[in-house]
Amino acid sequence: MTQTRSMAPVELQNALHDGGEIALLDVREDGEFGEDHLLFATPLPYSRLELGITALVPRKNARIVLCDDGASGIAKRAAARLSGLGYTDLAVLDGGTRGWKAAGYVLFKGVNVPSKLFGELVEHAYNTPRISARDLVKMKESGEDFALFDGRPVHEHHKMTIPGSTCCPNAELPYRVTSMVKNPKTKIIVNCAGRTRSILGAQTLINFGIPNPVYALENGTQGWYLSDLQLEYGSALQYPDRIDPAVLPAQQQAAKALIERFKVRMVAANDVAGWLRETDRTTYLCDVRTPEEFAAGSLPGAQHTPGGQLIQATDQWVGVRNARIVLIDGGENVRAPVVASWLLQLGCDAFVLEGGVKASLTAAPAAKPALPELPLIGADELQKLVNAKTCTVFDVGASMAYRKAHIPGSRWSIRTRIANDARDVKTPIVLTAEDLDVARLAATELHDSGISDIRLFSGGAAAWSKAGKPTAASADIPADRECIDHLFFVHDRHAGNRAAMKQYLAWETGLMAQLGEQDKSVFRLPAHG
Repeated sequence: MTQTRSMAPVELQNALHDGGEIALLDVREDGEFGEDHLLFATPLPYSRLELGITALVPRKNARIVLCDDGASGIAKRAAARLSGLGYTDLAVLDGGTRGWKAAGYVLFKGVNVPSKLFGELVEHAYNTPRISARDLVKMKESGEDFALFDGRPVHEHHKMTIPGSTCCPNAELPYRVTSMVKNPKTKIIVNCAGRTRSILGAQTLINFGIPNPVYALENGTQGWYLSDLQLEYGSALQYPDRIDPAVLPAQQQAAKALIERFKVRMVAANDVAGWLRETDRTTYLCDVRTPEEFAAGSLPGAQHTPGGQLIQATDQWVGVRNARIVLIDGGENVRAPVVASWLLQLGCDAFVLEGGVKASLTAAPAAKPALPELPLIGADELQKLVNAKTCTVFDVGASMAYRKAHIPGSRWSIRTRIANDARDVKTPIVLTAEDLDVARLAATELHDSGISDIRLFSGGAAAWSKAGKPTAASADIPADRECIDHLFFVHDRHAGNRAAMKQYLAWETGLMAQLGEQDKSVFRLPAHG
C-alpha cells in the first residue's frame, strides 16, 4: 500500500503555484466543505469518494493532496481508500483547514468559489453593464424593446425565474441568441439566481461582438425577490432546438475573432489521442453542448460538461489543476471557443477539438469502482423485520431528503459516522439511499468494523412509498449540526429564505476582498477598465 505523507501548509501553497498538475481534494461532506475550505480545493465527499475519483482524477499517479478539518481523520481514511484503488502520489494536508488557517492562509465559505470569484473579477475587469430589478420593471412598463434570457440550465430555470425570461444557458447564448432576437437594437438582459452567471452571460455576448445592448440583471432572481417582486415558477420557455442556418456563418466569423483575441488553441484529434496516452499529464474531454445533444451521441469517453456550467462550477468535473481540458461542440466551432475563452481567463489550460463531435477520437470511460455485492431486501420483508424490531435501518441518503420522508423507524447516518452509529445495534443492518452505490460505500465501513450481516433496500423513501408503505417525516431530525452534507445558506435561498438570500449575495460580493495577490495571479483577466 502506498505510503501517505503529511504536507505542511506552506508546501501546499507553493505546490499550488508551481505550474505542475495537482489535485487538492477536500474529502469532508458538502456542508462542512461549504463552511470553510481552501480556495483551490475540489470537493469530493468521503461518502462518495470512490464514485467520483476516477472522473475527477483519471491518472493514478497524479499528485494528490487530501484535506479535512485536521481533527476528524477523514483525509487519512480517504488516502487509504485511494491507495487501495492504485493511486500512488498521496499526501494529507498537515492540520487540515485548521492548520491552513493557523499558518496565516485564508479559508473560504460557499461552493464553486474560484468560479464565483471569477465572476466578480470579470465584472470588475470588463465593467460589465448591469441593471437592477426595478430598472427592468421600468423598462417593461415603458414598453421598451428587450429580451430577457436565463443563463442557467433548464431545470434551474423551471424551478424559478424572472417572469417572461427564456432559458438559454450561457454557452448557448452566442450560438442561439440571433435565432431568437432578430433586431440588433433589442436590449438583451441576462439573469441567473444570483450574480455569476448573469455577469458571465452578459459579458459572453459582449465579448462575442453581439451588436445589441447587453446587460446583466443585478443579483438575479434573488435581487428580484428581495425587491418584493413576484417570481415565475414552472416556466417552460427555452432555447430553440435548432438555430437559423442563415446566422451560422456570421457566428463562426465572430468565433474566429474571439479565438484570435483570447489566443484560443485548436487541436487535432490525432494530437489529443497522443495526449490521452501520456502517463505524466492529465487530459479531460468535455462535451459542452446541451443535454439533448449529448444524449443523442458524443465521442466515446467524453464527459458531459454543459459549457456555462463548466465555467460556473469547473471543480465539478475537473479535479486536477493545470491539466489539459479539451472542449467539444457540434463541430460548428462556436460554443467550444466561447467556453475556452473563459477557461483560459480562469487560469485553465483549455483547447478546442477541431471538428467537435465529428472528430475521430475515442477515450476510455472513467472506470467504475468495485463495490461490495450485498443481498437486496424487498419492502414487504423489510416491513416484517421493522415491525418485529429485529433489524436496524440506516438511511444514508441526503439528510434533507430524510427530513422530508423516510422509512418509519429508520435512522439517518452517513459513511463517515456509520460504523460508530452501528455499534451495539440489532442486526441485520439494512442500508438504504436514493443512490444504492452510496449505501454500498457505507457498507464498506461496516465491514471494516466487523459487521457482516448487511442488506440493502434500494431506492430509499421513494421506493418504500411506491410499494404502498407509509413514510415518516421529521422537520428537525437530524439536527442542523448533524447535517454535514447540507450547506444551509446556499440551498435555503431557493426556498424563499430572505436572510439566506442576503447572506449569499453578501458572500458573493465579498469574495474579492479575501483574495491574496499570489492566488489572484492565477486568473488571466484584462486590466480593469
